[in-house]
Amino acid sequence: MWQANDLAKEVGKELGRSEILQRSLPKKQIDVKRGIVWFRNDLRVTDNEALLRAAQECDEVIPVYVFDSAYLQSERYGSRKFGSRRIQFILESLEDLKNSLEGMGSSLMVEMGKPHEVLSRIAAQHEATALFAQKEVTQEEVFVEDSIKHSLGKTVDIKFFHGHSLYHPDDIPFETKEIPDIFSNFRKKCEKEAEVRAILPIPEKIKFPEELTAGNIPNLNDLGFEPKPISEKAAIAYRGGEREARKRLESYLWGTENLSTYKNTRNGLLGIDYSSKFSGWLAHGCISPRMIYSEVKRYEKSIKKNSSTYWMVFELVWRDYFRYVAMKFGNDLFYSGGIRNEEVDWKIDSTKLEAWKKGETGIPFVDANMKELNETGFMSNRGRQIVASYLIKDLKQDWRYGAAYFEQELIDYDVTSNWGNWAYVAGVGNDPREDRYFNMLTQANRYDGKGDYIKHWLPEISELPTEFSHKPWELSDADKSRYGLHGTAFAKPIFVNNKW
Repeated sequence: MWQANDLAKEVGKELGRSEILQRSLPKKQIDVKRGIVWFRNDLRVTDNEALLRAAQECDEVIPVYVFDSAYLQSERYGSRKFGSRRIQFILESLEDLKNSLEGMGSSLMVEMGKPHEVLSRIAAQHEATALFAQKEVTQEEVFVEDSIKHSLGKTVDIKFFHGHSLYHPDDIPFETKEIPDIFSNFRKKCEKEAEVRAILPIPEKIKFPEELTAGNIPNLNDLGFEPKPISEKAAIAYRGGEREARKRLESYLWGTENLSTYKNTRNGLLGIDYSSKFSGWLAHGCISPRMIYSEVKRYEKSIKKNSSTYWMVFELVWRDYFRYVAMKFGNDLFYSGGIRNEEVDWKIDSTKLEAWKKGETGIPFVDANMKELNETGFMSNRGRQIVASYLIKDLKQDWRYGAAYFEQELIDYDVTSNWGNWAYVAGVGNDPREDRYFNMLTQANRYDGKGDYIKHWLPEISELPTEFSHKPWELSDADKSRYGLHGTAFAKPIFVNNKW
């Protein structure tokens, strides 16, 4: 290349520099096959088919992440699509991803705008001929994909890959329209007839175009968000990135061997190790479910194989199932009647809804879980079922308002798991049991019998006698005054079911 440049300089003395550059160097650049990797919910370099294929098929690769401006400020059912803690997690994940890519000879462009416009501009400016990305399955994400196909499809070869599930869609023993409506039927047949694919390797090297400057990753303020710190009382202070995901996987399996007791502890409420806490990194693709599966299988060979190790995979299959249900039913998942098309006259009472959101219902077990969500961006699986049931079955509120609030607040928000689980509790999703209901006091006594969890998040009732900690409204008026409950929701909850 240096010879071509030297020649250009010499000839340029006679023909003029701009003319010779048009005749020589651009022609060489056009001959280079240049591709774009559009990162979405796959913020990792390991087991990332879009990235690997781009590295294999292109001479140069432009990795890009786009914050969709249409979604950053949008709302539905009274909640924003993004909360600042989830945005912060994504930003941390992007920093980690950029560091990994730079170690491979590349970098990461982070843009804000409409993805089809941003990617069209980059493709045109830098003469990209291919685009590689992870495939999504729900309406809004598919609409963006369609917009990109419409904008780039005539000049750019667009390739999508499935990388968010344990079982690849091509490997499950069902056509999409035949996905069972009951999870156990899906699980049993997949366990019998489907194989989990091997983990894909990290590309050895990725060449980033020399003339391209990646720029800096924006901060929360750049994106229109204010920092929202995580409480020191949090079970886990999530930090984004593939490295953090791998550290947690190493700790939970190999450092503590807590996987061996996962099935017995997974419904816990306090502490970091009662459950895996992988969900935040899984949701944003900082780690793939196949990576977790692979490590579980290695653990079973090296340490122990039991019902707990099986249950970890079981939960990954549940996660898959909600994704495949969304593929089958499309937008029905987000409608009032869910995939069952149930006729339900849902109500919405703003006073009750706001009390639920703020953790001010007066039911300690509900309020403690909502306080944890609001102060940390996380809630246990058991807690999610509890607060969803209370909002839907006791307060009789539209389940979609709860699902949307979780979408705003959860760091580990995953569209199909979140909406699928809410529909499940609401009785309009995949649930073979009719009229599923969680009794608040039964659940509280079973999972927080001594009140340790509620007192952790609700210090105002920490001095209550244990027998009243989950039902402070039953205290005498004198004791309510003694413990400072008068004038609070704990003295008179917004609703107590007479079944309690």
